[in-house]
Amino acid sequence: MARDTTTKTPAGGDAPKKKGRLTQIREVYGMTRKEDPKLPLVLAAWALGALVVFVALGVLLGSPLFYGIFGIPVAVLAAMIVFGRRAQRAAYSSIKDQAGAAASVLDTLRRGWDVTPGVRFNRQQDMIHRVLGRPGIILVGEGNPNRLKALFTEERRHLTRLFGPDVPLVAQDIVAGDEEGMVPLGRLNKTVMRLKPATGKGYLRPAQVQEYQNRLKAVGPNMPIPKGPMPRNGKMPRGQVR
Repeated sequence: MARDTTTKTPAGGDAPKKKGRLTQIREVYGMTRKEDPKLPLVLAAWALGALVVFVALGVLLGSPLFYGIFGIPVAVLAAMIVFGRRAQRAAYSSIKDQAGAAASVLDTLRRGWDVTPGVRFNRQQDMIHRVLGRPGIILVGEGNPNRLKALFTEERRHLTRLFGPDVPLVAQDIVAGDEEGMVPLGRLNKTVMRLKPATGKGYLRPAQVQEYQNRLKAVGPNMPIPKGPMPRNGKMPRGQVR
């Protein structure tokens, strides 16, 4: 019997085909243009400006045709760089008012950073995200700054009980947002990566980062614990979980 090499999904259907590079760029362009209607004019202006610079340089050096041809790929590159930046800005703009937006941005941190979203939260959808990297453990909040203070305090106490007085907590807590004193989503990752360890504590080695990561995963998420004794039948009584 011939071997069936067709890729199947667990449900038995055909696996979805991966989108090509051009298809992805087209979709990103469409989404970016919805948030940034001036995108075509901006890209054209940058590309044309780069090409004009090379042609003008060619005229000064007596070889406008050569420099003009050489300027075409440079103009395309300039337009792609601007497109990437404006696409990123549009993506941040489209999610900035949604719960968990900061976690979505933090998930794009480069290799070597571990992000645990929603380690603390309340009914008003204020939440704390935990980031572990070489500076140590960083707490990032999103929501109302006044309500976040209690969540920051709770998480700091939890980490201190877990790791003791030597817990590598970065002194500065970050609140993501557009108000004064907050860090905009577009600068969130850069701000996190530039943080320094707490006073008296050095940067963690990669092995130490992995050790802390393993210990945090072993503890698991901070699930609410019901008050009172556990019932003998092992079932959780309703209405006692806060």
